[in-house]
Amino acid sequence: MDVLPLLLLVAGSAAVAGAARRTPVPAPLLIVAVALLVSYVPGVPAYELDPDVVLPLVLPPLLYTAATDSSYLDLRAQLRPVALLSVGYVLFATLVVGWAAYLLVPGLPLAAALVLGAVVAPPDAVAATAVARRVGLPSRITTILQGESLVNDATAITAYRVALAAAVGEGATWAGGITEFLLAAVGGVVVGLALMIPIHWLRTHMNEALLQNTLSLLIPFVAYGIAEQLHASGVLAVVVVALYLGHRSWEVDFATRLQEEAVWKMVAFVLESAVFALIGLQLPVVLKGLGAYKGTSAAWYAVALFLVVVATRFVWVYPATFLPRLLSARIREREDNPTWKGPFIIGWAGMRGVVSLAIAFSIPLTVDDGGAFPERNLILFLTFTTVIGTLVVQGLTLPPLIRLLKLPGRDTQAETLAEANAQAQASRAAEERLDELLADERNALPPPLAERLRTVMERRRNAVWERLGAVNPVTGETADDTYRRLSREMIGTERDVFVKLRDHRYIDDEMLRTLLRRLDLEEAAAYREAA
Repeated sequence: MDVLPLLLLVAGSAAVAGAARRTPVPAPLLIVAVALLVSYVPGVPAYELDPDVVLPLVLPPLLYTAATDSSYLDLRAQLRPVALLSVGYVLFATLVVGWAAYLLVPGLPLAAALVLGAVVAPPDAVAATAVARRVGLPSRITTILQGESLVNDATAITAYRVALAAAVGEGATWAGGITEFLLAAVGGVVVGLALMIPIHWLRTHMNEALLQNTLSLLIPFVAYGIAEQLHASGVLAVVVVALYLGHRSWEVDFATRLQEEAVWKMVAFVLESAVFALIGLQLPVVLKGLGAYKGTSAAWYAVALFLVVVATRFVWVYPATFLPRLLSARIREREDNPTWKGPFIIGWAGMRGVVSLAIAFSIPLTVDDGGAFPERNLILFLTFTTVIGTLVVQGLTLPPLIRLLKLPGRDTQAETLAEANAQAQASRAAEERLDELLADERNALPPPLAERLRTVMERRRNAVWERLGAVNPVTGETADDTYRRLSREMIGTERDVFVKLRDHRYIDDEMLRTLLRRLDLEEAAAYREAA
């Protein structure tokens, strides 16, 4: 196996993603654009997307990290809109887009057109979360889009299998398709429920952070693999397990949480970057077998299908938003009346991604009678152009659209106030507990050390309130910002001294690493992210 192309893919995509942080262009879009250009540079290896790699090896960790970062409570509060998008919309889009493709493309069988509809139906988890993080969508819209993108792949994959069975002559029926969908969905949830508690128990009873994080890296593959082996939805199994572990992450020790956050941030960054690069690099592959459709006809089909995909989402989103309110007094009483702006952003945020391409590439070359799958290369081409079109057109216009509509962003002042109140309650409880402990003679401490415990606790309590206060008129910093900066300067000075002592052989490298780790932990505590 030649590893050089893989190394070039990872290194190149990561470099472009890093450069994108210095530009206003979201990283996914810049990576796709660069990959499109690079795909025609002489000497660049051919990167043909392999569904046997993407679906079982790339999709599970991306779903896992997205689900653990999501809020189970927020998703439960938005269960109705999430279900309507992740299940109802995907099935609706499969039928509408498939029927439109059947009417648009002469000679395309209806079953093959429905395969295409299922392939391009689901907005992609990677694309949705990557763009949502960058543009700063309101929290409710972000929750709905993240929840949709976590579950809709399971719906699309099942719909694809049913449509494919009909296309290759296996006699699929509507009743059989619905039964398969329900079995896959229920089975995936059951597998997730069966795995989540034993896995969490194992995580909380391991004493080594290194072992716990090794287990963490295996969890999405184990959940996905077991579910798929049982012909259930691996996607839903991963999501259920990840939501539970994320909700109970506070029960794992601090060392594991710190290490796990860093590990998964790195994994997600590398995989997301490589995935978007793979999307752009597929252009030569999909054009190579286009055959008789090369030219203006294929381009017109691509534009028409893109417009149908975009319009179909709006046709679903607005009724799904407002009809439940018209039909249910309970919903009207419980939820605020939405404006037209939120559904418009949700409708416009339907970027497609690598899952659609991976499913398209898994279409078999032949059907049961030995003939070629009808218009397979055209389906690949239309999937590719739809993915690129939604990423570029919708991804580039989403940030200015949000600014134009003046959607209210996150209320940082209210969030900081809530954080300060929560910290104040926790600090009062900790102070009472400290008084109880110090009253016991077994916990006797010299006064300076006891005072140090109180000072650290008071510092945590005051730090959040200081973010709400006035800033330094000279530097523009809050008192908390100044404290962090000065603390970092002091720690940096100590670090320089330790290195000089090592260089002069007063201490050895092992002791230096011990001292530096201690400073690193103190710096992390003093200079932690505000978010």
